[in-house]
Amino acid sequence: MTAEQRLDLHDKQEMMALCGPQDENLRLLRAAFPCLLVARGNTLLWSGAEEECALLEQMIKELLFMHRQGLPIGRQDVTYGSSMVRRGKKESLHRMHADTLITSYRGRLVQAKTLGQWHYVDTIRKNYITLAAGPAGTGKTYLAVALAVAALKAKSAERIILTRPAVEAGEKLGFLPGDLQDKVDPYLRPLYDGLCDLLGNDALQKHLARGTIEVAPLAYMRGRTLSSAFIILDEAQNSTAEQMKMFLTRFGGGSKMVITGDTTQIDLPGGKASGLQEAMKILAGIEGIGICRFASDDVVRHPIVGAIIDAYEKYREEK
Repeated sequence: MTAEQRLDLHDKQEMMALCGPQDENLRLLRAAFPCLLVARGNTLLWSGAEEECALLEQMIKELLFMHRQGLPIGRQDVTYGSSMVRRGKKESLHRMHADTLITSYRGRLVQAKTLGQWHYVDTIRKNYITLAAGPAGTGKTYLAVALAVAALKAKSAERIILTRPAVEAGEKLGFLPGDLQDKVDPYLRPLYDGLCDLLGNDALQKHLARGTIEVAPLAYMRGRTLSSAFIILDEAQNSTAEQMKMFLTRFGGGSKMVITGDTTQIDLPGGKASGLQEAMKILAGIEGIGICRFASDDVVRHPIVGAIIDAYEKYREEK
């Protein structure tokens, strides 16, 4: 049974947002839903099988909702959203798009881009400690930093503490110029980048000077009790079992802790076991501790990144 539908838009800006640059979004929608879809003036018209038309309507209205929320519509939003609508997850997709974590200093809305990311955000919100493992590009670090900045602004955390193990990924720290802080700063740069993107450099420097934001190597956490803080341990796959236990036991009252890493990129010397892998096994099922695992379809970088991750995973399985 065939159907014909139309949607009249408010203005030219809405049409441009839905169509995308050089009508890219329309082409992606036609590929995802086998319907005849055309744009005429401020009206979208589509026809085809009744079920396909209904699914396409859901996706178009979701993209329109994103635009009216002030969210940019990119290629990944169309392809991923179409996949979720086809799998019957439109309502979850809508709730995700309605959930803004924070607005950056430039006015950009920061949100989860996949349902896996949204589950991760929800897990952090509901637990004292969250451990997350997943491939590069899944937003593990950036979303955690965004929630930390939001907590600091809302005064639910008095400070942010971000840390990474300074493990040599094929390079030697001793050959880097400068003192110890200069040598470890390259390892911490991604954390500074995320903070700068959300706060702006001037505000970040003020927080660093006041001590309300601290970025330091994992070794600097030993012997401390971290209270009333939002604490993030990044690249945790490169922590040893001993370091992980030390870090976890720094947890103090009024704090929230997020531990992230990619267990396919372990740089520990001598075949040492990853503290993140071990902790995710040991701590599973403990109340107040959440466990998240990302998949390749949670990658929000260029689509080729997801394909690379899948190819490497297939190679490992065959090997």
